[in-house]
Amino acid sequence: MRDDPRLACRGPLDRRTWLKIGGLSLGALCSVPGPHLAQLFASANPPKDFSVILFWANGGPSHLETFDLKPQAPEEFRGPFRPIKTNVPGIEICEHFPRLACHADKFTLLRSLHHNRAEHSGGTHRFLTGHSSIAANLRNSEYPEIGSIVARHLENRARDVPVFVANTQFYGGGPAYLGKAYAPFMPYPNNAISASGNNTYDPIPLYHPEDGREGLQLGVDSTLRLQQRADLLDQIDGFRRFAEHSPVVETWDEHRRRAVQMLASGKTRDAFDLSKEPEAVRRRYGNTHWGKSLLTCRRLIEAGVRFVQCQATYRLPKSVGRTSNWDDHSVNSHIFEAYKIKLPVLDHAISALLEDLHFRGLHERVLFLFCGEFGRTPRIRNQHASGRPGRDHWPRAMSVFLAGGGLRMGQVIGATNSKGEYPSEKPMDSNCLLATIYHQFGIDYSKTLADQTNRPIPILPEGEVIRELL
Repeated sequence: MRDDPRLACRGPLDRRTWLKIGGLSLGALCSVPGPHLAQLFASANPPKDFSVILFWANGGPSHLETFDLKPQAPEEFRGPFRPIKTNVPGIEICEHFPRLACHADKFTLLRSLHHNRAEHSGGTHRFLTGHSSIAANLRNSEYPEIGSIVARHLENRARDVPVFVANTQFYGGGPAYLGKAYAPFMPYPNNAISASGNNTYDPIPLYHPEDGREGLQLGVDSTLRLQQRADLLDQIDGFRRFAEHSPVVETWDEHRRRAVQMLASGKTRDAFDLSKEPEAVRRRYGNTHWGKSLLTCRRLIEAGVRFVQCQATYRLPKSVGRTSNWDDHSVNSHIFEAYKIKLPVLDHAISALLEDLHFRGLHERVLFLFCGEFGRTPRIRNQHASGRPGRDHWPRAMSVFLAGGGLRMGQVIGATNSKGEYPSEKPMDSNCLLATIYHQFGIDYSKTLADQTNRPIPILPEGEVIRELL
């Protein structure tokens, strides 16, 4: 353990400081860029207005380098990072999270979740749907992921923004038998490069790029997308004009018409436009892909989106790794050098989001999650010819970071053994997290949905609410 005065917590920002850095005023509280008074008052009823931001570390982040360090473990298990104290006595996290260490009262760590699938898409499918797939390396899910279930249950509450938004479809995710009407709305529907994790591709933006980059396609599903290579905001404006003047819209089915109405909405357009945020707030989140992504997630939630998911991919220097995801095999990256680059950026972006959610009164109804499909092997491996270190897939233990949502924060639930190999206290199937989220949405996860053959399928085959969170 290390006590470093440079990492001393300065405490959370107060409201006056946020007003100063955000350039907000009483007038801003009543305007579009700032928090609406109705949204602030709505936070009193989390189940009714509950929303989720899922920041997905596809590939599987290492619990041993982030939120469950084992400094006393043998050298072949422990990494070089050391834990630091937080503002909650007894909770320690990685030394590369000094900002988050000041906000431990705002988040909770689940250290004993586990499941039984060790392959990427199979693990993603198991984690996000609650069901084990038949196929091992499936591209599209066999059961609906949680965002699609939420979209199905809340569709009648949708007005002029989508219920479910994502930057890409997850590898092993999708709406399955619910159909494409319940797939996420994606500003970039080309999933092929997003699922690969190839470090030659830039991460897929959820926000509107400010550099004039071409290639964004606005899509609702595979039957409704704009093919021209133009910028996102211009496409939304074009879609609005199309919706207003085309008689073809009247012949479309309900889901297509609703999709067009959402795209024609000024709220949808504005939510993706970060230029509408005060410059000081944008600086607070940081001029990084993750900072801009999480700021966009917050804007989407404020606009009325109920489930936002974004892949936490990161373009590493080629000398450090060949993948942009969290698949930390030795053959893919030098895990410790990669984390030295990624964790400080993650620390900055998530801390800014937590402060912003609290300032705006959204923390009572918005749940933020950072996790991936599994953890990493406790024993360090050196398969690469250079001998660099890495860790392999490990679904037997993982850490999940969650904040807000009207749940009990400032605690650690569960524990792993001295080497991080398996749960030693309160082992929980990953379905327990899904059950808790469904509970907060007011969705009865014990009920069934009909598949395409009208066969009843349980929303969750097993799992129970994590009572310590309620």
